[in-house]
Amino acid sequence: MAEILYDEVPSLDLADFTAGDPARKARFVQALGDAWTNIGFVAVKNHGLSDELSAKLYQVVQKFFSLDDATKTRYEFPELAGQRGYISKNKEQAKGHTVPDLKEFYHIGQEVTDPTDPVKAEYPDNIFPDDILPEFRGLGLEAYRTLERAGQTLLRAAALYLGLAENYFDDKIRFGNSILRAIHYFPILEPDRLAPDAVRAAAHGDINLITLLMGASADGLQVLRRDGKWIPITALPEQIVVNVGDMLERHTNNRLKSTIHRVVNPPRALMHTSRFSMPFFMHPRSEMSLAALPNCVDEQHPKAYPDITAGEFLNERLRELKLKA
Repeated sequence: MAEILYDEVPSLDLADFTAGDPARKARFVQALGDAWTNIGFVAVKNHGLSDELSAKLYQVVQKFFSLDDATKTRYEFPELAGQRGYISKNKEQAKGHTVPDLKEFYHIGQEVTDPTDPVKAEYPDNIFPDDILPEFRGLGLEAYRTLERAGQTLLRAAALYLGLAENYFDDKIRFGNSILRAIHYFPILEPDRLAPDAVRAAAHGDINLITLLMGASADGLQVLRRDGKWIPITALPEQIVVNVGDMLERHTNNRLKSTIHRVVNPPRALMHTSRFSMPFFMHPRSEMSLAALPNCVDEQHPKAYPDITAGEFLNERLRELKLKA
């Protein structure tokens, strides 16, 4: 199939997959597969996340990041390798880059409700600033569950596109090691003193299966097209942006594309402003094998990667990001 060079991220309606109409469902599966095979990104509406919830969570996140550094670091625990709570400025460094990204962020992780599931012992408890922003916990966990459900539905569509059973991913993502990350790209107050390569988020691919981005407060997100052209990611207010991560690319032997993307610095006149965004990084359980699917390997597409589990791959990448020793 000839490669499609999109000028913008394709827009899809998740209701086409869930409405019970076989023809609409099949069209959605094909459109999702075409987009994730070529550009690796889609914009999706009818994902379940209400405007009200999104607005309220963004409000509380902005309140948290407006706190002084001494207060914020009360919720930072370096021994957790960035898995939960606050991660301060100059901590995360994109793979292959020499300077940290210009951001700080907060992580909400999986809460395992089945006490008999052995994966419960793998995850640290969530950390919330309950003493100063008690609403953060409820809003954050509601958004987490909503995006997790949307991600499950999208992975069901991806499974069908790949010729797998629709529920192929279900048991692999049940209580998966997913993270909701609230990001503050802080104002750049002394642009002339920046390191030459310092940007809000250097060019990178995501680690996980898929990423669901619930809006952003300013422009700046760009994706690298296959011909080497950077194009802006734009989405309507009712849409989330969803992209393939490195784990899914690896599992499909590069059939689905984890596309390089970045967040560029704003124009000089706007460098004094903040940017906020909230991606949901959908991870599987650590024991999931990322070995190439047999139907994604043939003479034209030989196996590209050695076998590895999701947990092993995550640890490898956390070390590369300087979050883990």
